[in-house]
Amino acid sequence: MNKARVAILSVFILMIHVVVSAVNPSDTTIVVDTQVSDAGNIITNPYFKIPPVGKDKRLPGDSATVTKGRMSVDFISRETNYADSIGLLYWAPQWARRYLSTLIRGNVDRTHEKPIDMSFAITPSYTREAGFGIGGALTALYRVDRRDSVMQPSDVFMSINASLNGFYVLTLKGNNLFPDRRSRLSYKIELYRKRLDFWGINSEQTANNPKSRYDRRQIDLQADYIYKLSRNFYAGLCLHADYTDARDIQNPEYMLGERRQYYVTGVGASFEFDTRDNLLTPTRGLHLAYRPMFFWKALGSAPASFFNHTFIANTYFRLWRGAVLAYDLYASFNTSHTPWTMREMIASDGIRMRGYYMGSYIDNCQIASQLEYRQNIYRRLGATAWIGGAALFAAPREFRREDIKPEWLPNFGIGLRFEFKHNVNARIDYGFGRHTSGILFAIGEAF
Repeated sequence: MNKARVAILSVFILMIHVVVSAVNPSDTTIVVDTQVSDAGNIITNPYFKIPPVGKDKRLPGDSATVTKGRMSVDFISRETNYADSIGLLYWAPQWARRYLSTLIRGNVDRTHEKPIDMSFAITPSYTREAGFGIGGALTALYRVDRRDSVMQPSDVFMSINASLNGFYVLTLKGNNLFPDRRSRLSYKIELYRKRLDFWGINSEQTANNPKSRYDRRQIDLQADYIYKLSRNFYAGLCLHADYTDARDIQNPEYMLGERRQYYVTGVGASFEFDTRDNLLTPTRGLHLAYRPMFFWKALGSAPASFFNHTFIANTYFRLWRGAVLAYDLYASFNTSHTPWTMREMIASDGIRMRGYYMGSYIDNCQIASQLEYRQNIYRRLGATAWIGGAALFAAPREFRREDIKPEWLPNFGIGLRFEFKHNVNARIDYGFGRHTSGILFAIGEAF
């Protein structure tokens, strides 16, 4: 870990400490557990549960709800400019104190009081691929039907990040829960430019080729619509469109004759079994998903049509107060005619193999697994530790041949969590792998 990374980590911890230390005077409490699911489970974030303290000093603008026979009260009025109680901010302008107040109380669910509950922040950033930069993030919760106090709120997240070396990325993603309580639309749009190290487009190349460079421009759109067929079973449709352009390739021979630019469009189905208590910060339940996708040659510039099959299995267990054990199994298989831009890349999503360099390993297929322990430390602050690994390969038949059996890459790391919005965690992870390590900032749990 070099000095720059240590400095970033230290500043981030200090910022969290200042905010957390500033909140909750002796006569207040912040409501975190205020929702109940239709199955009788609390839709909440017990990962950051806070017990009530102090005396009841409710004002007309305050809120209170009952969950499973227990009263939880937010004693802070909507009119309270909470930052006024921080002496260091006495001379700060009113708008700055109001903004800090929204951050301090950002984890309280206000979706019943306003059409959309938003929080935003501007922070320095660092990634292995981009280096140092600055980014802005907006997270919002809303309810299509604000009268529904049972269903969890919908969410939307938008971020923009730019670095000193010319990297930029714009991301928009979210989950829209419809008032029928049976259907959900999940979406993600990402546009970026990254100046990346490059070793090739398959496992053999990435294991042997010297490091090269190229400029990757990409627009990626994914959308899933699913409908509840029964209590825990869902089915729906998927759309995936991608445009990728590789420019300024230092070693064109690494492309193995493939084009540097492709656009593809795929349609498919989604089948899910889901008992999670929360979409964004699950603390218990099981999530199984299978998504077959067909990318038709006529809907893009790929030389041939190809298929993708993705399997996901996640499970979550509550161990004790504030502790969750989460497990993730991921498998994705592309057919042999898949263009290089749509192949599996290690560490390309910020979810798996955290700490590896994006594109340091690439091939048609990937199997990855990770086990993560999540523990609340104090109020809105938590910590995690994980261990896992992954293997990339051209086709499943390689597992039957000892001479080309895929190599298993290890991964482990630690992280900090801060509840930025209600049930939405900001995270900073530091991951380690084979001859590599790296830091990652993101919004939302890894899985």
